Amino acid sequence: MRIVNRSVALLFFVCIACGLHAQTADTLRVLAIGNSFSEDAVEQYLHEMAEVTGKPLLIGNLYIGGAPLSLHWNNVQSDNAAYSYRKINVDGQKTTTEKVSIRTALQDERWDYVSLQQASPLSGQFDTYVRPLKGVYRYVDSVTGGKVRLIWHQTWAYSPTSTHEGFANYNRDQQTMYRAIMDASAKAKTLMPFNRLIPSGTAIQNARTALGDDLTRDGYHLDLHIGRFIAACTWFESLFGEQAPVTKYRPEQVSEREAQVAQQAAHAAVQQPFSVTEIAVEEAGEVGR
Repeated sequence: MRIVNRSVALLFFVCIACGLHAQTADTLRVLAIGNSFSEDAVEQYLHEMAEVTGKPLLIGNLYIGGAPLSLHWNNVQSDNAAYSYRKINVDGQKTTTEKVSIRTALQDERWDYVSLQQASPLSGQFDTYVRPLKGVYRYVDSVTGGKVRLIWHQTWAYSPTSTHEGFANYNRDQQTMYRAIMDASAKAKTLMPFNRLIPSGTAIQNARTALGDDLTRDGYHLDLHIGRFIAACTWFESLFGEQAPVTKYRPEQVSEREAQVAQQAAHAAVQQPFSVTEIAVEEAGEVGR
């Protein structure tokens, strides 16, 4: 009987360990409060790069398609359970829970970072940031007891041929939209004391100097492979302080040259987050600028 009890106890503790999803004291926990642009940036490839470099990473994304800051602020005030809560655990297991509130997600983990962003049509219109950004920022800070570091996620300009109705806000010109996003994201960093900026917008624009001026799948969402990989490289370097490990991991559909461009575009953006750097990568993988 004692042997049986010990076996049951051992099984119980094994199950608990499995439930922890291999989290350790050095696990980095990152939650995005966003929309499809945060989906493009953090739900693919970022975890894989952390895994190949031995960095335990847990990723969460509170998703509502097209959600602007004003909607997040409204949901905060009403404690509205309106989000699809996507989560990638340390072991790579993906889960989705529907009808989750921002408060519930914030209390689900001991998050190290929480990122905020504006919806893409409004990303270059700073006047749409001010009131909701202050409100959501202070709410996150309050719910987490000031223990979370907040990130501003700088999004990207549309393809020159985009038919998105929001492109009209920028005279349907990619450079106009990019410059407006740079101005607004720089002001966001001065409006609230963000711990860091993740310059996905500049990384994409840098890569466009080498790979063409699109990198989207529909004029505004990132290409499923190289576009998303560039954004993931930018998040990786911003979070971990080292260049993305593209020689250890790249998606099958991304060529060696494209991976080098992604790495260099992300690195240049982290170094100069508000201006474009020309990227030149030869087919053999040699990098120059």
